[in-house]
Amino acid sequence: MKPFSAFRTICYGVLAFALLAPSVASAWGPQGHRLVAELAWEQLTPQTQARIEPLLHGEPEPTLPGIANWADRLRSSDPDLGRLSAAWHYVNIGDDRCVFDAPRDCPKGNCVVDAIPTQAALLADESLPLATRTQALRFLVHFVGDIHQPLHAGHAEDKGGNTYQVNLDGKGSNLHQLWDSGLLGTTRLDDVRYLERLRALPADPQAAALVTDPLALRAAKWAEQSCVIVVEPGFYPQNRKISAEYVQSWLPVAEKQLRLGGARLAVVLNEIFDPAER
Repeated sequence: MKPFSAFRTICYGVLAFALLAPSVASAWGPQGHRLVAELAWEQLTPQTQARIEPLLHGEPEPTLPGIANWADRLRSSDPDLGRLSAAWHYVNIGDDRCVFDAPRDCPKGNCVVDAIPTQAALLADESLPLATRTQALRFLVHFVGDIHQPLHAGHAEDKGGNTYQVNLDGKGSNLHQLWDSGLLGTTRLDDVRYLERLRALPADPQAAALVTDPLALRAAKWAEQSCVIVVEPGFYPQNRKISAEYVQSWLPVAEKQLRLGGARLAVVLNEIFDPAER
């Protein structure tokens, strides 16, 4: 068997399993969110880590990766809060040029672009109860991951790829699910090995860009950058078929976004807890 044919066979098998596994429409899926959180933790200053640790006391898994998927579990653990916060996970940018317009795209601040600075402000307010700040930390860690999944800044007409059906070797799924977990699943890597892979990627200069801007403006730019990926030629697969070539082309983009999300989350947390090191 030729090398590329072997890759194609393996890719299809793993991707089919990942796409057919039960999931919810959550950015990156559990592994992706854990990876973003762990990458962020490694880039926090000692003071930031020390000030975050008390907020994690009492958590089932008292680590940043351990709380990274809390916001997606609200559907079952706290349905009322889950419904209230559902729109905070994404933004639909109604402009093919990917220019965010708050009144149009985020009415009443009900989108991820507004949720990030809102939760950051709650986290930074030491006059608030510890439980309130811990909840804000859970949300913030998750939402910074969300905004770096391109389809969380996608099109309203296909609900961020959720209604855009794709075909893999005769089996159906949707594009959002592919980007949540299917692409990452083709690597067959657990968290430890995937972190090694992501750490080896070159640093992205975008991670340090805009750091002097208010967080609200930065979040809008992050969403616009994710939107730009969605409108790139080829992002929506030709004939709705997921090929090995598609995976080869777009998996590196997904991994770059994970790395970028971790770096930017670290910047935000360091600004809150160790501003002297900014």
